[in-house]
Amino acid sequence: MNKEFFEALMLLEKEKGIKMEYMLEKLETALAGAYKKQNGSEANVRLHVNPDKKEMKLYHVRTVVSEVTDPDTEISLADAKALSRRHKLGGVVETEVKTDKFSRLAAQAGRQQIIQIIREAERANQARAYEEKKGEVITAVVYKVDDTDGSLVLDTGNGRAVLPRAEQLSDDNFAVGDRLKVFISEVHGGENRGPLVTLSRTHPGLVRRLFELEVPEIQDGTVVIKNISRDAGSRTKMSVYSTDEDVDPVGACIGNRRMRLANVLAELGNEKIDIIRYDEDLATYVKAALSPATVLSVTVTEERNCQVKVAQDQLSLAIGREGQNAKLAAKLTGCKIDIKA
Repeated sequence: MNKEFFEALMLLEKEKGIKMEYMLEKLETALAGAYKKQNGSEANVRLHVNPDKKEMKLYHVRTVVSEVTDPDTEISLADAKALSRRHKLGGVVETEVKTDKFSRLAAQAGRQQIIQIIREAERANQARAYEEKKGEVITAVVYKVDDTDGSLVLDTGNGRAVLPRAEQLSDDNFAVGDRLKVFISEVHGGENRGPLVTLSRTHPGLVRRLFELEVPEIQDGTVVIKNISRDAGSRTKMSVYSTDEDVDPVGACIGNRRMRLANVLAELGNEKIDIIRYDEDLATYVKAALSPATVLSVTVTEERNCQVKVAQDQLSLAIGREGQNAKLAAKLTGCKIDIKA
């Protein structure tokens, strides 16, 4: 039994990355609980493991005392001396639990505990793997579509995770087997139940990472994304600047024949993206942020409060449907914007 058991543990360590020491530690707790339950006592037990010899033994541990008050945890000096003359008061006596009894205990506790250990360790491993990718975009495959709430169960390569309908774009319509990109916005500890990771396709970070993957000038730091404001599924505004005066940051993000922008939009469906040149001058920045509207003038009245004037025929375009364009521009620039014709 021991040989097969150790071979199983080594296989689990190899295939699932669960350390044998971790599993044996958990198993010792389970065996102790099973021993106490079987004997109706609070006895102390110790698991001795020798992986090299593929040997595992269980010992009942008792303290040597002059007068025994709890036979489950204590042994008299006389009885201890009968086992070995070296025992002294205050010392510890370990008595091996007989093999047949230990085997029954292992059968009782081992299977359920090992299953639980595997689940807990896999969850912890997944949490660590996700933590390394927090704030990144990953490609996942749709494993299941929940028709009741519209959520997707995704195979992320580190296990399965749920993409709620609220974190999907309005035009998203995926089927089992489809591949999609998702943003890892939050990672939760692997020790508790509940979702390990929060996936999103509505987070502004998704747009940021997609451009970073697509634009080499962003990867090497020549072009920098200053800020992003997003109404997911509808419109995004992204401001950029260049650390090299010979490089046009907007043109770099759009790409030759708009190919870089097109590749990002392919992941975002019908969402529109306005790429804006960031400017240290607040009035110039706000003017650019209100595109595609043509702005006549911007006056900074107070700190980050701006009065904007546009032609009458540009007013609705500057404000946008349900105020979307003005809201996104305000969020992008961090300004309060008042638009008047």
